[in-house]
Amino acid sequence: MASRPEDEHKEPVNEQAVANKYGAMRSELNQIYSKITELEMEVSEHSLVINAIQPLDPSRRCYRMIGGVLVERTIKEVLPAVQRNKEGIEEVIVRLNEALERKKKEIADFESKYKIRMRKSDGETTDDSSRKEGSAQGVLVGPAGGSE
Repeated sequence: MASRPEDEHKEPVNEQAVANKYGAMRSELNQIYSKITELEMEVSEHSLVINAIQPLDPSRRCYRMIGGVLVERTIKEVLPAVQRNKEGIEEVIVRLNEALERKKKEIADFESKYKIRMRKSDGETTDDSSRKEGSAQGVLVGPAGGSE
């Protein structure tokens, strides 16, 4: 059965529906994080290319991949295109960061509305004194060495 747009804004009816919606929201948040990371890597690659070809002779030949096809151009033609692409990707990153903040706020509102708390798998309590100590620790793999 196809879902109608008004179904998306309905209140969840039971705990399982709330958990499913919360899980979907967390998944969307993780997807946004992943996309931002991917685009930041592309910006980094574009910067490397720009820094590599900028000091070279503008009439020098260079090759650029366009739609899966390697084409021969000059640096004079390629450099502005690479810079425009980099700027476009940076604009997308800004918009994704805004969407990320909106999604974080939406999740925080959802958590407070339904009193959702994340469970700690290792039995940590959520009081501030133990959180300060645990937040600086990484993932523990294998048996604890007794250095607590």
